[in-house]
Amino acid sequence: MSKELTQIEDFTQLFISDTPLIDTRAPIEFEQGAFPNTSSLPLMSDKERELVGTCYKNKGQAKAIVLGHDLVQGEIKQARLNAWLEFIKNNPNGALYCFRGGLRSQITQEWIYEASGVNYPRIKGGYKALRRFLIDETDRIMDKITPVVIGGQTGCGKTLLLDQLKDTIDLEGLANHRGSAFGNTTTPQPTQINFENALAIELIKQQQCSHLVFEDEGSNVGTVHIPKCVQDKTSQAELILLEASVEERLKVSMDAYVINMQQDFIQQDSENGFDNFANYWLRSLEKIQRRLGLERYQAMLKLVNSALDLYKNQGEADGFYPVVEELLVGYYDPMYDYQIQKKMDRVVFKGNADEVLAYLAERSID
Repeated sequence: MSKELTQIEDFTQLFISDTPLIDTRAPIEFEQGAFPNTSSLPLMSDKERELVGTCYKNKGQAKAIVLGHDLVQGEIKQARLNAWLEFIKNNPNGALYCFRGGLRSQITQEWIYEASGVNYPRIKGGYKALRRFLIDETDRIMDKITPVVIGGQTGCGKTLLLDQLKDTIDLEGLANHRGSAFGNTTTPQPTQINFENALAIELIKQQQCSHLVFEDEGSNVGTVHIPKCVQDKTSQAELILLEASVEERLKVSMDAYVINMQQDFIQQDSENGFDNFANYWLRSLEKIQRRLGLERYQAMLKLVNSALDLYKNQGEADGFYPVVEELLVGYYDPMYDYQIQKKMDRVVFKGNADEVLAYLAERSID
């Protein structure tokens, strides 16, 4: 093939523009980690990739390429080509990649050009180069920016506050988890790689900000680990404490962990939604059983079961108020008080939501 097909090297613009991407790697590779706005449209299935890889190892590249063409031909090739062309029709400004920007993406690009005349660009260096770029950009941007951290007791509305700000990095949103034993949502968390990729892209998009606001987090949000460079920088940052009354915290927590959670489970699965909601509460409570101690755990379990029965049979959520209040005041507050004492030297402001917003606006951090 004589025409030199386009390769993309400007990765920053790729992510700032939310460029739609075709991932031509095998499905198993895609599941381990990919990028936002990416569709898995593989050149080879997992089994085909395995066979070609074994051939490459035993007989060399030339034989492996021949086997790959033998495996992906006729109707199989046409079906995959049709999927790529459909994606391109819907995303004419996109690009494609394989693992290293080598044969798989090059073959895909050539087949697309031969079938349609479209010079659809491929990523130079492929997934591996993009991944390395994002890791390096996370380190570089975190070293450059000044983070500001919002802390406060459980249920005080930190996430709601962040939603009102522009220059923020929502770690819990990226992790799809609220950062506590009860923090699961109705959908799974991203893989570690996907979390890191999404975080890096958010940093790239906001790297012109001199300050970025983060929520006060530990080293993990659920099952995903916050990169060390982010932990190191935020753990030394100025800390703003958001204050709220117990009543306000109760309302925020009831909305987040009871009302909205129940609705989300029902919406996801109308037949089994309430049972899944009940299991969420029972499993979450079980996670803190050791910290509660057997007697407190059994008392809480009784309260939760009563609240679930009332909610299921009468559609009444009020049974959860004593549960949530006990968790906030009796369980989370003592842990918060212990942890915050270690950070008091970093506290630069305390106040309710309106006062914190005013303070940030005055400092031009919004």
